[in-house]
Amino acid sequence: MKRLGIVFRNLRWIRWVVVAAFVGGVIACAEPAPSPSPVDPGVRSSGGGAGSPLSALTADETAFFTNGQATFVEVESVTGGQNNGLGPRFNSNSCASCHSQPAIGGSSPPNNPLQFVATLNGAKNVLPWFITPKGPIREARFKLLPDGTNDGNVHALFVITGRLDARGCNIAQPVFTPAGDPVTGQDGNANIIFRIPTPVFGAGLIEAIPDSVILANQAANAGEKQAMGIHGHANAILSGNFNRSGNDGTITRFGWKAQNKSLLLFAAEAYNVEMGVTNQIFPQERDETPSCLFNATPEDTLNFTTSGGGPAAVLSDIENFANFMRMLAPPTPAPDTPSRLEGRQAFERIGCSHCHTPTLKTGKAIASGSATSPSAALSNQNVNLFSDLLVHHMGADLADGITQGSAGPDEFRTAPLWGVGQRVFFLHDGRTGNLVDAIAAHRSPGSEANGVIARYDQLPLERKQDLINFLRSL
Repeated sequence: MKRLGIVFRNLRWIRWVVVAAFVGGVIACAEPAPSPSPVDPGVRSSGGGAGSPLSALTADETAFFTNGQATFVEVESVTGGQNNGLGPRFNSNSCASCHSQPAIGGSSPPNNPLQFVATLNGAKNVLPWFITPKGPIREARFKLLPDGTNDGNVHALFVITGRLDARGCNIAQPVFTPAGDPVTGQDGNANIIFRIPTPVFGAGLIEAIPDSVILANQAANAGEKQAMGIHGHANAILSGNFNRSGNDGTITRFGWKAQNKSLLLFAAEAYNVEMGVTNQIFPQERDETPSCLFNATPEDTLNFTTSGGGPAAVLSDIENFANFMRMLAPPTPAPDTPSRLEGRQAFERIGCSHCHTPTLKTGKAIASGSATSPSAALSNQNVNLFSDLLVHHMGADLADGITQGSAGPDEFRTAPLWGVGQRVFFLHDGRTGNLVDAIAAHRSPGSEANGVIARYDQLPLERKQDLINFLRSL
């Protein structure tokens, strides 16, 4: 019997090696790895309901959602087009180009659209080394200015120089060399860090969570969190666990460092920074080279002169973007299986849920288009986001060296995990498309996740695989 037990354990181990080799696309005779790893089954190809509006929307809310969705996919030109204002410096020409996986409103798609945007309409841009046809869409930020002072700002990848709708403009692309690994984005110019697009599914529900709910969740299980190195202090300046608005002191919650307070601010910043379109929140061009300014600013405004088209025609683009995101439904998880149920239990048992909180709740009376009639779709709703919306120290290996608000160089907002099963790229810079590697990257000197990862490492292989299967079901 003892010999049979040994044979059974060996066969079970071999099974995992074969599965891993098969998923990797190669079956070869090789020495077995000393520590078999779980296998990321890859992007969930169907289901999820991504891109749909929230249920229980009124007819008016649905109409404004639809109008916002149409604006979200529009393509910008510099001049002479239906939608003008692109540039002078930009990363892409449409919200939907970056937020399209697995549906409009998502994250970076598997086929990078920037390879076509770079030279559209006669532009002379060269693709930076970290933008590849099958790689993630990446935004570039510089840590320091040439004089050595702190920078942290986005340096747009492309310029409108050479475009037929921007005659006379002649500005140069930023220099991003020396090059590194184009797949991971690592080991290149040490002054540059990257961000990939964050999904905006369920963003209106996140916006509708009261500060008091976030604070109460932070205080829950405080003893166990502290024992595991997960910090929790109310003072944002001392702990960094909150990023707070410099305007009113409330908790900010959108972006990789929770740097933006509201969906309107999030939309306005992206319109100006990512596409170069000035608007009523960010009314100045980021590059004021005279020969590259073609339109009155701000380029996106309320449409006072509209005739016909109803009230929606009056709204600015940024208001339309915010309406779309506010009423965009979160993804629906895949049906439970025994493995996924086991994985969820392991997720909670080892402490992942201390930061990736499964559920928070919106306020009791949240307005959308009326302050007197709360929106049934946004009010008193469970938000199954798997995030505490706080910023945490992620350690030296994930640090990007950028401070935004009170979120410091190695601090990031806990990324919501709903929809993670259909994402192609992971971590703030898209350095991996493998969920197993993304989990391993949480282990880093100074990371608040080290205690959780130590528990993860102690799980038997089968439980690790269950946990990965659970995550890919979200």
